[in-house]
Amino acid sequence: MNLFEQARKERLESDAPLAARMRPRVLDDFVGQEAIVGPGRLLRRAIQADQLSSLIFYGPPGTGKTTLAQVIANTTAAHFIALNAVLAGVKDIRAAIDEAQERMALHGQRTILFVDEVHRFNKSQQDALLPWVENGTVIFVGATTENPFFEVNKALVSRSRIFQLKPLNEDHLRQIARHALADPERGYGKRNASIDEDALDHLVGVANGDARALLNALELAAETTPVSTSSTQATGSPSGIRITMAIAEESIQRRAVLYDKEGDYHFDTISAYIKSLRGSDPDAALYWLAKMIYAGEDPRFIFRRMIIFAGEDVGMADPQAIQVVTACADAFDRIGLPEGHFPLAHATIYLATAEKSNSTMAFFDALETIRSEPESDVPNHLRDANRDKEGFGHGEGYLYPHAYREHWVAQQYLPDSMQGKIFYQPSDRGDEGRVQRAVTRRREAQLAAMVDASGAPPEILTFSPQDSARDRWLQRTISGGGAELAALREKLLATGPLQRHSVLLDVNAASGLLTWEAVRRLPEGGVYALTPIPADGQALREQAAFLPEMERPTILEGEIDDLPNLLANEPGLRFDAIVGRNALLRSPDKAAALGQLKSLLAADGWLALAERIPRHTQRIYSLVDCTSLGDDLAERYRAAEEAIYADTSDELVNWDEATLQTAAADLWGAEGSVQTVDGVMELQVTPVLLGRWFGKTADSPAAGRRPAYAQRLAETLSLAEVEAVEALVQGQLLHQRVQWTSRTALITGKTVDG
Repeated sequence: MNLFEQARKERLESDAPLAARMRPRVLDDFVGQEAIVGPGRLLRRAIQADQLSSLIFYGPPGTGKTTLAQVIANTTAAHFIALNAVLAGVKDIRAAIDEAQERMALHGQRTILFVDEVHRFNKSQQDALLPWVENGTVIFVGATTENPFFEVNKALVSRSRIFQLKPLNEDHLRQIARHALADPERGYGKRNASIDEDALDHLVGVANGDARALLNALELAAETTPVSTSSTQATGSPSGIRITMAIAEESIQRRAVLYDKEGDYHFDTISAYIKSLRGSDPDAALYWLAKMIYAGEDPRFIFRRMIIFAGEDVGMADPQAIQVVTACADAFDRIGLPEGHFPLAHATIYLATAEKSNSTMAFFDALETIRSEPESDVPNHLRDANRDKEGFGHGEGYLYPHAYREHWVAQQYLPDSMQGKIFYQPSDRGDEGRVQRAVTRRREAQLAAMVDASGAPPEILTFSPQDSARDRWLQRTISGGGAELAALREKLLATGPLQRHSVLLDVNAASGLLTWEAVRRLPEGGVYALTPIPADGQALREQAAFLPEMERPTILEGEIDDLPNLLANEPGLRFDAIVGRNALLRSPDKAAALGQLKSLLAADGWLALAERIPRHTQRIYSLVDCTSLGDDLAERYRAAEEAIYADTSDELVNWDEATLQTAAADLWGAEGSVQTVDGVMELQVTPVLLGRWFGKTADSPAAGRRPAYAQRLAETLSLAEVEAVEALVQGQLLHQRVQWTSRTALITGKTVDG
């Protein structure tokens, strides 16, 4: 780049709109969208590691789609090419592909192709891009305000991860506005700009989640406001720009409503309106109606949908509904806007408060029957008698209802093959309740008429791309536990909401019972696994080697107390969920450990732990017949085993569910709970298990290891008595399957934002 080009670039940047100048350049400057680029999320890890796959950013204007692409451009070592689908065509795509192929061949450099407004590409343009995305020539990054599942080539969607961006909240917008006013290089810091709080609140409220709209209004306010010098003379402070409420109101007079008559917001809003009517919520229905009218929707379109609704969802429960809506539509055509708002509101409130019945859907059942079943002839007595009554006897036997009392008579109206078929099932709501009773009585009579005529001769229609190998491997890995462990896993993971982008911590991951299922459920999130034993951590890493690097869980080695140090390189990381099985057994202070975990939860995060309570475990003496030991030894044997679980100095057994209940109540109050579940499992008594129970009692336990069962018995029984107990247990239980009881505490807690 020569001096002239550099000067031109700098001039363009300085003359660019404020919204363009203030775009974040690195990920740490990006504001909002924590659900997809917050600490621990897959997209953040992929950008930081420069290991991107094809992506599509989908969301309303001003939420950061193009900004994220520019952050990627500033971060990646790959060559970055940007196209705008409004201006680019197949020729531009081919030129980008040629450049990508050349860079890979000459320099071994990957290419990221960013396509803004990708939904503007037609099918042939998207098809021209697809092969090069598929063979890895380019890494595709697209941005769109339209639903990619409807507006982007399905093959392109299936090869891309889709991230949905949401409108920014008010705190995000305030942060962006204050940064723009304070920044001395790209914003108005050198001009000493300030804004009154009420003026900022107004701009933020009217911007409606759109950072671009906010910055455009802020720019207009700053550029059209003269520098104030009165404050300088009065207070000695430097002169500057002060944006007041009056200036803010002039700068952004109309709220920016997200609504595109030909896009997702149009369909989503009318869908919300209809569902509010169906749910009999007049407040919500009026809100969505007002949003559509404010955004410029054609009221006639809304009336058409109301007429359909009156027939489909109100139906026979209130037959007047369709007449009321039609009359309101006619009134609107006569008077127009703004007075036409009254019939719009009238019809909306009427439909929302009317009784509901969708029994008219019976027509579609009948239509499906016509499509799928053999054609049935018209019964002879229902045929037209005017033409061939004499020749074929058509119409013979027809009973004229008006000739009978109540102007009705039981006779066959369905074809012979359809007798007894029911399509219309009236509800008991509103006016249709009366109809229901009459229809039921008449059906009974018609069935009787069908039987009477039976002797007559008959006349002749739940994103990331799927990776089947990955899913098979994960399914195989998570299916290793037994049915009881699988049920426990499902119960823990179902405690609170888990979204695909959630960040989860598995405490005491060990075998990975919870880890691998979490990896499967959170493909765009992040999974962290804490293992106190290094060997367990190494085993998890070996299992994870099958997965792509960015999708592997982060393995942490240490105790719960070590978590702050283990996560020190990610200071903003908070977990949406913390789960674990027997995570507190190694912690001498259960309340402190729970408090440490709570401090790592995000706002509205939740915790679910399953803790086996050793104090309530199965007693071995109850599995055997102690008669042969004699009454005295048998009684002292039982007392010796019970003493193991009553030892107040033993951190493994000196607590129970009451300890956990107190800790949960202190930490979470009403949002914390402890439930106990008693379980029974079949246990095979093997020589190895007996060896664990009965080690050499004369030996002291190794440093750092707990004493064996026999060593604890020896604290009150003699060596010979312990050997007698061992012989008894071995003789009765070796190679036997026994019922082993246990008690598990299910601890749950939820943080409440604010």
